[in-house]
Amino acid sequence: KKAFINPEDALRHGGLEYHRTDPDVERSRRAHRNAMENIFPFLFLGAIYSLMEPNLLIAHIHFLVFFVARVVHSVAYLFALKAPTRSLAYIIAQVPCVSIAIQILSHIVIGW
Repeated sequence: KKAFINPEDALRHGGLEYHRTDPDVERSRRAHRNAMENIFPFLFLGAIYSLMEPNLLIAHIHFLVFFVARVVHSVAYLFALKAPTRSLAYIIAQVPCVSIAIQILSHIVIGW
């Protein structure tokens, strides 16, 4: 496609006419940013949750639900699947996050 977001890269590869955005690249960029905004907080919560020695089956379910929902969300984002696929996947992925956060907070409160 020869699309470069930086003018210096476009000049090196044929000229400024290649200095443009590409819709597919921009969609991938947004999907990646969205994944980072959601996965890093989950990893943080999951690490703290793991230190609390939770029930392994419950922890496994939390992690599996988040993983599957995020994969579905990423696929829906990258391939522009029909609504509400991406929204539902996002909501489903947030359920384990909220559950883990509540368990961490209750563990802290009970520990005092």
